[in-house]
Amino acid sequence: MIVLWIVLGVIALLGLIVLIWYIATYNQFMRLKNSISESGSAIDISLKKRFDLIPNLVETVKGYASHEKDTLTAVINARNGVSSAKTPEGKVQAENQLTGALRQLFAVAEAYPELKSNENFMDMHNQLKAVETEIANARRYCNAVIKRYNDMIDVFPSNIIARQKHFEKASMFVIDDPIERQAVKVKF
Repeated sequence: MIVLWIVLGVIALLGLIVLIWYIATYNQFMRLKNSISESGSAIDISLKKRFDLIPNLVETVKGYASHEKDTLTAVINARNGVSSAKTPEGKVQAENQLTGALRQLFAVAEAYPELKSNENFMDMHNQLKAVETEIANARRYCNAVIKRYNDMIDVFPSNIIARQKHFEKASMFVIDDPIERQAVKVKF
């Protein structure tokens, strides 16, 4: 009789341990999902700052380099592409296109010394650089949270809960432009 009570006690204790583990693991999944949402919102805030700077920047460049219409049009089109993107993947792709268009715009600005010396242009350029740094840091943080979340989905035993609750892997922010992935060649 005592053995039966001991066995029942051990089974109850193991059941309690499994229940506590289950609740803790599920809660960790939910915390990570919330952190992914929060970090995505931080990225969106920084992207909005960049989005708002672009029209003023384009107008300033237009005043000095009006015959660079293709570059200015590319920036405006890329900006509009960001606002019309519907999916997270589409948004990332549109943001990457906007980044490329802005690089072209600043390359054009290099050819105009009077533009580079314009205080308004330099102020906007510095603001944009600060915002780009914010975006990079926010994406880095978001990717770190997504990695932890995806790792929990992949590793045992948390993958049991992931499958049971239908948690799916989240997509990380990646560079789509193959030119950006190439090594920089330095020649003297």
